Amino acid sequence: MLLILLRERLAPYRRQLLAVLVLQAVSVGAMLYLPSVNARIIDEGVALGDTATIWRLGGVMLAGSLVQIAASVGAAWFGARTAMAFGRDVRQALFRRVGTFSVREVQQFGAPSLITRGTNDVQQVQMLVLMGCLIAASAPIMMVGGIVMALREDLGLGWILAVVVPALFLAVGLVVSQMVPSFRAMQSRIDEVNRVLREQVTGLRVVRAFVREPHEEDRFGGANDALTEVSVRAGRWMATMFPLVMLVVNVASVGVIWFGGHRVDSGEMQVGALTAFLSYLMQILMSVMMSTFMLMQVPRSSVCADRIVEVLTTESTVHPPDHPVDPDPALRGHLDLDHVGFTYPGADASVLDDVTISARPGRTTAVIGSTGAGKTTLVNLVPRLVDATAGEVRLAGVRITDLPPQALWEQVGLVPQQAYLFSGTVRSNLEHGRADATDEDMWAALEVAQARDFVEALPDGLDSSVSQGGTNFSGGQRQRLAIARAVVRRPAVFVFDDSFSALDLATDARLRAALRPVTRDAAVLVVAQRVATIRDADEILVLEDGRVVGRGTHTTLLDDCATYAEIVASQLSAEEARA
Repeated sequence: MLLILLRERLAPYRRQLLAVLVLQAVSVGAMLYLPSVNARIIDEGVALGDTATIWRLGGVMLAGSLVQIAASVGAAWFGARTAMAFGRDVRQALFRRVGTFSVREVQQFGAPSLITRGTNDVQQVQMLVLMGCLIAASAPIMMVGGIVMALREDLGLGWILAVVVPALFLAVGLVVSQMVPSFRAMQSRIDEVNRVLREQVTGLRVVRAFVREPHEEDRFGGANDALTEVSVRAGRWMATMFPLVMLVVNVASVGVIWFGGHRVDSGEMQVGALTAFLSYLMQILMSVMMSTFMLMQVPRSSVCADRIVEVLTTESTVHPPDHPVDPDPALRGHLDLDHVGFTYPGADASVLDDVTISARPGRTTAVIGSTGAGKTTLVNLVPRLVDATAGEVRLAGVRITDLPPQALWEQVGLVPQQAYLFSGTVRSNLEHGRADATDEDMWAALEVAQARDFVEALPDGLDSSVSQGGTNFSGGQRQRLAIARAVVRRPAVFVFDDSFSALDLATDARLRAALRPVTRDAAVLVVAQRVATIRDADEILVLEDGRVVGRGTHTTLLDDCATYAEIVASQLSAEEARA
């Protein structure tokens, strides 16, 4: 998976990678050339007392060093730009892919895991690309070139290279093979820590309300300790690698000096050649050490790449149409659910079964039922957050599976059960409904949603700040701002998923009264658990275990539907119910 990810995502940067390779080759070539020049200085200059030769060859060494520095800086510059661009592209690809997911895929991966994959995992692979540009491009050239130059100086010591280089690779390979499982477990443990931390931060009020701080501390401590344990295990193997390499390096250096000294003493080798051979050996071993650092990153990056590719290759169960059909303008606001059913994969029972709804412009269709009856799942079918597994959903006379996604979403104004506001300002949140909305449009929408008063009371009005999730507003204020966001869109179909639950009865009544003129040309689908919210609807559907057990107005359902009568009796007195 790592190679697939690198091959696909680095393809646009072939020129930069070629520049890195050329510059690294120039840098390593200059580095390999310097020990041979140094050997000549010793053998032709120092040994014979030829000062002119020393100055001439010293100038060559200085020029070679400058070339090496310039090439190394250039390679690092191109490498860093390529690695950062790679990380940017992968994060963008992940974001786009997740944006196509249905609710099913998001639940499958989990929000904390998707966040980790888009941040920490990408960063690990990005670091591998950077190290590859700085190390992987130069280490093989340095190793092969060092071996060739060392044998050129003296073939008699070549057997040392034949022993040392394989020993290094064997030691490194053993350590790396032990690191891969540890890094795989580490990424899973990071997911778990993120999940627990996210739950505790978002559920802070619940934790404090039930005095569960000690329990949550223990839960986080367990996840944190598990991450620490696997990190320490991986760290121990990483710490083992460097001493192993240094042991081989030092033993090899002693061997070269010992056996090379005997060859110098016997006249088979010059002192300068011995010095150059030792320098080349150090360069060879340095290239292996550099590769070691690279290999230390490979296992973790490989695990991260697997997790990234898993997201990138996951297809959404909500597919865009192969042959899109534009909605019929004459049927704007016509929403039909025809014998719709929905079953989760692997589930024994269906969540929805044989549900039929016909919503028309100017009419309000309400859905009520007990918790778990399938109301929210029914709502999710309209904007294609999930697709029905039976029957079909039509909007403006066209099956929503045949509508272009943008055309579908432009016609639906959804106010979810949990009102969510984005960090920014009141204005920027309303612009999510319609980007070109004017101030007049926004204030009118706020007035319909009964939110104008408290927004006007804010220091900066429409430009007042909104924290992530809208936590600086109360639950009722968040709901009203979410309703205003849908109203400013002026869609063909309004979908309210229990969107009035945080409002008091008086505000609820005023808001529904203000909505009537706005929704005169639009269909309204309201899901609620509060009878007072839906009693004036043109048609009420009663859901029980995913099936429609009652259909009609409030008055007719009181007489004909026992389930509805039971719900009403639990909320209203007999006088209120008949009023």
